[in-house]
Amino acid sequence: MPRGTNGRQAERSEVATTRVLEVALDLFSTQGYGATSMRQIAEACDQSTGNLYHHFGSKEAIFQRLIDDYWERISDPEHPLQKVFAGANFPDDLEEMAEAIEFTVEENKASILLIFVDVIEHQGRHVRSFYEDMADNFKAVYGPHLEQLEREGRLADADPLVAVMVATRWLFYFFMVEKCFGVPMHFGMEAQQAVDGFIRILRNGVLRRGESVEAPGLEI
Repeated sequence: MPRGTNGRQAERSEVATTRVLEVALDLFSTQGYGATSMRQIAEACDQSTGNLYHHFGSKEAIFQRLIDDYWERISDPEHPLQKVFAGANFPDDLEEMAEAIEFTVEENKASILLIFVDVIEHQGRHVRSFYEDMADNFKAVYGPHLEQLEREGRLADADPLVAVMVATRWLFYFFMVEKCFGVPMHFGMEAQQAVDGFIRILRNGVLRRGESVEAPGLEI
């Protein structure tokens, strides 16, 4: 009997925690960090402010938890985006990458907006470590495949690792504007047309084969 009681208590606690995080995510992503108070979160969850502090410690702890939960979700090996990364088949996987990133943004619009809140109100303190490690993470995943493409002579003179990161960040940016900022067709065309055009540029470049343009040097 006690064990069953403890189990029900744990389940109620988990439900209450989930509710707090859902409410906090909605408030933080719509009105910002500074404009959201622990009292607002507590009242929306039908909890006392004291109980909220007891379980989470602080408003910042809730904010960090929400960001950490987002990173955890998209880092799950079973997540579509991680499956694309695990395949490390760039640039042949660009269509799959675009599809996975569109799904990721659509499913996590409120969480992604927290990144902008963090940049504006905290100078990116809560998300900085993710971006600091980004290059090393991409190199660990894509490095062996890109080295193989180099040995096969398939690569041009551009840095393929930079290309992978540019592709990922561009696709995230594109779909963030479409879905988080609510600005469809901001490239003046349907989303699929814009993505297809971007992929063609990455794979084939802009100039005709055999032509090149040297970057202008600085005269001192």
